[in-house]
Amino acid sequence: MTRVQIDRVSKSFAGHGKKAAEVFAVNDVSIDIASGEIHAVIGYSGAGKSTLLRLINGLERATSGEITIGDTLITGFSEKQLREVRGGIGMIFQQFNLLQSRTAQANVEYPLEIAGIAKDERQRRAAELLDFVGLKGKEQAYPEQLSGGQRQRVGIARALATKPGVLLADEATSALDPETSAEVLSLLKEVNREFGITIILITHEMEVVRQIADRVTVMEEGRVVEQGDTYQVFSNPQQNTTRRFVETALPNVPAPEVLEAIKRRGRGTLVTISFTDEGEVDQPVIITTLTKHGVTGSIEGGGVTQVSGRVYGQVTMEIIGDEAKVRAAIAELSQHTTIEEL
Repeated sequence: MTRVQIDRVSKSFAGHGKKAAEVFAVNDVSIDIASGEIHAVIGYSGAGKSTLLRLINGLERATSGEITIGDTLITGFSEKQLREVRGGIGMIFQQFNLLQSRTAQANVEYPLEIAGIAKDERQRRAAELLDFVGLKGKEQAYPEQLSGGQRQRVGIARALATKPGVLLADEATSALDPETSAEVLSLLKEVNREFGITIILITHEMEVVRQIADRVTVMEEGRVVEQGDTYQVFSNPQQNTTRRFVETALPNVPAPEVLEAIKRRGRGTLVTISFTDEGEVDQPVIITTLTKHGVTGSIEGGGVTQVSGRVYGQVTMEIIGDEAKVRAAIAELSQHTTIEEL
């Protein structure tokens, strides 16, 4: 198990022209990733997340700050020293990066060949890993004979070949369909659980974060704008960038034009009710409370999902009935959860 510490790291490039200011791809970023954690770094294109990944594995050198992998401070290392560090870091790529002229077995063996491992041992290790990722019987298949999901499984097996302490995944599921993506994420969780490997995911998909990450860092224009426990970030996002990401992975409240149409209909009071595993409200409680106060409710949008194995969601509801009774019902529900009138 390996801790990764990123302390006030920046990476800048010279601007174009004599008076151009330097451009920061990564700007004063600090992230402390615990041993065995699955940590997601999310951001839109140009946020600096891929540059950060290259800094962690030593393919780029930080302009300032420090990066520590396990007990090793890699800042200032020579290329030879960095090659040794990379032996303890596995990489998974968006486009798989498999050698097309090699079979699945030979692709997994490749990093072991580079490391000088004996043929018998690397064959045994590759077969064992292909079995682990669910590709037993596909050892002699070439990449072109495999589906996208199968190719990514080969990529994961290859990344595990040298028994790394850290696994870096760069948009590992963005080239896959949703069902295959979910299968690959499930496999990564199994890798984390089985081997205790620290996993750092680079992604622009909040759905990936929702399914797998323990903690999340949100980047924008090279800086960290928000980070924390995945559930807390989902249930209480602080920054507009984070809110936009969260909305893509959760059942949404109705669009503004739909809300306006409902309001014009004018049957009742529109509210958004939050569901969390810390609250005391679920659908039966809502129905019971509305019935108790002699009012009815119509669900107009939203829903409930799982974030890091915990319940979270929002439901937009039109509460219909006598105004005083509606107010009483809302007041009672608001004692147990967050309710926002729209």
